[in-house]
Amino acid sequence: SIYKEVLAGRGTPHGGAWLDITHKGPEFIRHKLPNMYDQFLSLADIDITKEKFEVGPTIHYVMGGIEVDADTEAAKVPGLFSVGECSGGMHGSNRLGGNSLSDLLVFGRRSGTAAADYVRGLGEKRPQLTEQDVTAAQELALAPFGAALDGPAENPFTVHSELQESMNDLVGIIRREGEIVEALKRLDDFERRVARVRVGGGRAFNPGWHLALDLRNMMLISRCIAMAALERTESRGGHTREDHPKMDPQWRQINLVLGLETVPAGKVTLTRQPVPIMRTELLALFDRAELAKYYTPEELSVLDEGGSQ
Repeated sequence: SIYKEVLAGRGTPHGGAWLDITHKGPEFIRHKLPNMYDQFLSLADIDITKEKFEVGPTIHYVMGGIEVDADTEAAKVPGLFSVGECSGGMHGSNRLGGNSLSDLLVFGRRSGTAAADYVRGLGEKRPQLTEQDVTAAQELALAPFGAALDGPAENPFTVHSELQESMNDLVGIIRREGEIVEALKRLDDFERRVARVRVGGGRAFNPGWHLALDLRNMMLISRCIAMAALERTESRGGHTREDHPKMDPQWRQINLVLGLETVPAGKVTLTRQPVPIMRTELLALFDRAELAKYYTPEELSVLDEGGSQ
């Protein structure tokens, strides 16, 4: 709602909306919202018990991530285990408040146990790095200190700021096909610019160098987000397509998995992967009337078929 108000030209000077909670009274606000009260007072010199303040939407939680095995949290990369916000997660398109901690506790234990078992099972066959691997990694990491190729050198902070702005404007809260397509075109140009990012100074305490390295991953994740957003022609959870405003039952059965091709190196691929059907004994735990609130009759029939199998 805030985002729509801003797009309609009714936003605040800083691109948000006004929030006024003064009617709740000073004592209530200080008791229920102590952190908000303190932060606005100390950082913006605004007393939210007496005056309105600006608010705006921002990223809160990532609901996609590394694809892992549900029982061990092992990724497809041998030796890599992932839990919590950086993994695919168990909450689908929406994460309810407070679930992060239980997610970490339950799946963190699974991951830790599986990782320990993996290391013990290696025996003498532990992975080895070659001198060639180390040299290649060093050259890649130190590339931003060298001379720019194929054009003028780029400033990492400038590229980072413009990449943020582009993704926010074109693949933001409310998405549209034309804008996502435009974002993918811009990402092609950003890739060329990131390859030309160069920094000065030395290796110690050099935030420009750190950002230059981070930009490579930011580019990869940006492309994955945009490709998946373009492919999913529906609105679900935190994914909103203005040109496809409703949930499509067919998409409930599909996960989008993105990966990297080795040939050609760096090409991002997208695969539609079926969501596992709920097991019979789990499906039986749900009250039919409750399920009907969230599933269409067609979806329920699909669940029944999967459960019976």
